[in-house]
This record gives sequence, C-alpha cells and structure tokens, in this order.
Amino acid sequence: MHERFVLVTGCSGGGKSTLIEELARRGHRTVEEPGRRIVREELAGEGSALPWVDLAAFARRAIRTAVADWRRARNCGDAGGWTFFDRGVIDAASAFEVATGRKVLAPLARRYRYRPLVFLAPPWPEIHAGDAERRHSLAAATEEYERLANELPALGYETRLLPKAPVSERAAFLLDALERS
Repeated sequence: MHERFVLVTGCSGGGKSTLIEELARRGHRTVEEPGRRIVREELAGEGSALPWVDLAAFARRAIRTAVADWRRARNCGDAGGWTFFDRGVIDAASAFEVATGRKVLAPLARRYRYRPLVFLAPPWPEIHAGDAERRHSLAAATEEYERLANELPALGYETRLLPKAPVSERAAFLLDALERS
C-alpha cells in the first residue's frame, strides 16, 4: 500500500503546499501538512504546542497527527491513484529528535513507509516568506532541509529534487518521475 503514498518534503517555504494544492486540483488525493494544522489549532486556542514555544510538544503532536494521516490513507483502500503527503511521519520524527535527542526516527520510518522515491523542495529564497503559521527564518528552514536530505537516504529513500519552476511544471515533473519509477 505504501507504494502509492508519495512524500513531498524539504525546505519550509519551498513551495510544497502550493504543489500539493495543484495536485489536489488535478484530482489526486492529498494530505495537508500536519504542522500547519497543529499551528492553526494552537493559535485558535490557548495551546502552547507551537514550534517557537515548545518544539518537543509540537513535534510529539505532529508525530501523532502524521501517523493518523498515514493510517487514514491506508484505510481508504486503493483507489488506484497516488496519495500525496505534504510532510509526514519522517518530518515529525526528525523534528522530535532535534528537540529531545530521543531516537525515534528510524523505528517510525520503518513502520510508516512511503513510496521509496521522495520529492524534496529545495531552499528557494525568492518565494520563502514567513506568516502567522511559519515564523522561522530561511536559514532555519535550510538547516531543516539539509537534515532531511541527509536522513532520507539513510532510511532507504531515493530523493528527487523538485525544480524551481512554476507550480504546473513542478507537478508535471513529479508525476512524470513517478510514472517512470
């Protein structure tokens, strides 16, 4: 089943969510980034599980959300198409390790697999912008990207760098790469 689960990850502010929205517009199943959903919920209430307040609490919640997303997608059955994840279990577990030093990435990555080909959005200063839900700098986002780019191959994934191109071209690149793999 995980062969149809496609992970799109990489640099925060690198255009992942815009790409996921384009893929949804084209009729593909998509899963919104767990972190964005968590931040919205925390900001709407009195929560403190925000990455700039308590990264460990945020990452712990992101793991739970990403695992629930993965399981929900698995339980939807195989409709014959791709399911695109805007970040996932790997991103959340990696952040948790950074925040706590506890080694959870490898075991979670073994249990919750995605297609072996993962797409990475590179740092793209021309489009990177902060907002109420994304408050970290391009430098911090680039550091996160580099960490993920190193971790994914060690977890058995092949990475493909998304081109810095209009979203329609990025979507065509990704879909073509999947059909060829």
